[in-house]
Amino acid sequence: MAGGRGVICAGNWIVDIIHDIPEWPAKSDLVVITGQTVGVGGGAANVAFDLAALKSDYPVLPVGLLGQDEHGETVLQHCRAAGLSVDYLQSVRELRTAHTHVMNVPGDSRTFFYHPGANSHLGVDNLPIGAMAAHGPRIFYLGYLNLLPRLDAVGPDGRTGAAGILAQARRLGMLTCVDLVSSLNDSYREIVFGTLPEIDWLFLNETEAARATGVPLEGEADRENMALAATRLLEGGLRQGCILHTPRLSLWKTADQELWFDVPQLPRSQIISPVGAGDAFAAGILHGLHESWPAHECVQLGNKMAAACLRSPTATGGIPALNQL
Repeated sequence: MAGGRGVICAGNWIVDIIHDIPEWPAKSDLVVITGQTVGVGGGAANVAFDLAALKSDYPVLPVGLLGQDEHGETVLQHCRAAGLSVDYLQSVRELRTAHTHVMNVPGDSRTFFYHPGANSHLGVDNLPIGAMAAHGPRIFYLGYLNLLPRLDAVGPDGRTGAAGILAQARRLGMLTCVDLVSSLNDSYREIVFGTLPEIDWLFLNETEAARATGVPLEGEADRENMALAATRLLEGGLRQGCILHTPRLSLWKTADQELWFDVPQLPRSQIISPVGAGDAFAAGILHGLHESWPAHECVQLGNKMAAACLRSPTATGGIPALNQL
């Protein structure tokens, strides 16, 4: 088990421009934007802000690439306001900060229009693992696999660039945790399985599980195929386990355990935006792993953080301190 204190949050840093719309328009139709919110998103960003919001006693280290532009400055301002270090957020003049236009139908779902910008350039050379290890972190989190082209690249040996980074983190005593994204990518499965042997814990939803394993999941409560997908990931080299979550169920799967948890359902009237809810769930699991909690306590916190996120228009604005959860 990894030692130390603290969490490195590496990967996607994105400015989300969230547009509230009453319904999704038909092709060529016009729909009125009823509200607009700007926030910071992406796997690394959401998890870092969510963990910082808990006000725990361990450091959270953001890591990633930004452009020297207005969106990049937005990210830096949000980090400083949250008390997060910006020492490992590199700003590159020639690049644009990644940003997403999120079309959100409150109480229903959201659709993302994503410009990758600087995230497409994040690679081994931008991740100073040795320097970060000097802080003594317990966990190295990477999000999202399948949305970081240089780290997703599969070499002749079948391993990804991400696998190399994670292997280095593991050699330095860190627990490696990775989150997937629901991207459309012909190499999706190859990227996941080219990284699995260096991942201790994997977070994914039902869509990502199907794309990673080829196991078709029939809805949000398909326990049989959820368990089969998780088993295939373990057989593919996943080191400790995975947490596969849907809006209704969570599966905690290791070689020795298969634990199921129902997800408490919020009334639709309380759901302002689902943006970032999956990352809030992952942040709760990460906190629990960091503190060596049992599975049920990790999942309970993850569900509470996801519910708090659903009640907020931005990906991280609704997370309260741990003692309030």
